[in-house]
Amino acid sequence: MKSFFLLIMGLFSLVARASDPTPLEIGATAPPFSLPATDGKTYSLESFAQYKILAIIFTCNHCPTAQAYEDRIKQLVQDYTSKGVGIIAISPNDPQAVRLDELGYTDLSDTFEEMKIRAKDKQYNFPYLYDGETSSVSMKYGPQATPHVFIFDTKRTLRYTGRIDDGEKPGTAKTHDTRNALDALLAGKPVTTEKTKTFGCSIKWPCKRDYANKAFEEWAKEKVSIDDLEMASLKQLLKNEGVNYKLINVWATWCGPCVTEFPEFVNMNRMYRNREFELVTISLDDVNRKPNALNFLTKKQASTKNYIFKGDKYAFMEALDKKWEGSLPYTLFIAPGGKIIYGKQGLIDPHELKKIIVENIGRIY
Repeated sequence: MKSFFLLIMGLFSLVARASDPTPLEIGATAPPFSLPATDGKTYSLESFAQYKILAIIFTCNHCPTAQAYEDRIKQLVQDYTSKGVGIIAISPNDPQAVRLDELGYTDLSDTFEEMKIRAKDKQYNFPYLYDGETSSVSMKYGPQATPHVFIFDTKRTLRYTGRIDDGEKPGTAKTHDTRNALDALLAGKPVTTEKTKTFGCSIKWPCKRDYANKAFEEWAKEKVSIDDLEMASLKQLLKNEGVNYKLINVWATWCGPCVTEFPEFVNMNRMYRNREFELVTISLDDVNRKPNALNFLTKKQASTKNYIFKGDKYAFMEALDKKWEGSLPYTLFIAPGGKIIYGKQGLIDPHELKKIIVENIGRIY
């Protein structure tokens, strides 16, 4: 799975290279900015004039590499703010340029509202600024991936650009490039390594909106089908003997709440299906309405594993989850081995469920 994800990131990076701006050169002056932040304030370069050194980290919500470094950024703030170092983060990503299948390691995309949620969830101790409206500030700095660090001295001259350290997985780093650069500048010494490569998700510049939109054209062409499901097969399904986590949604065409929330499941399938995850939908329409159920699924582009149950509905409810009282919709999230992690009668909270999913299948690799 890791090799598959690296391949996908590589393909995205190839797309990115044609339009990515050039990174700011060592010795350049920090470009000015005025950007809104998740704390409700608007910050400019002058907002951090009191700091001897300023580190600007371009990062985002959705990237697994960015998420792998969140706690390390918070630790940098704890360790260096009292020494006169200002540390801020800027999200350069245009939310409309992010494909759903790029969100396989997250519960959130990169809108400003979602940035506020992530900042609160992780209790960020640094300003988190949004540049996704136009990405114009970020283009002047030229980050190549998330995260990408730019460190400026007292005169706001660039003295270091590159990675935070050389170990994406927490606890594996051997060379702490950002800390080394900060320590050198604080000691009045030259930075030994002024520039390093970065690794992470490519920046989602506004020019990539067409690329993101093409995904919907691709998904619309996928085959949609529905199969009969009998009790023996249901019990086998619930054992979940493979490696995938299973999200099971029980619905019916005549159920208003089912119809309302169904697109959220289609989105989750597109987000997580390249991970250890599988979405299964089960219709409780009468079997003679199977064509109607298929028509609904086709309109919703539900290219998932879809079933219609054949048998006694009360036996079905008892077998699926003894806690289920019987009203639709009903949703289960099951771990490999059959353990029920989440069960919900009625409408789901999409963000709550996505958060549960990603906390189980993992935010980093």
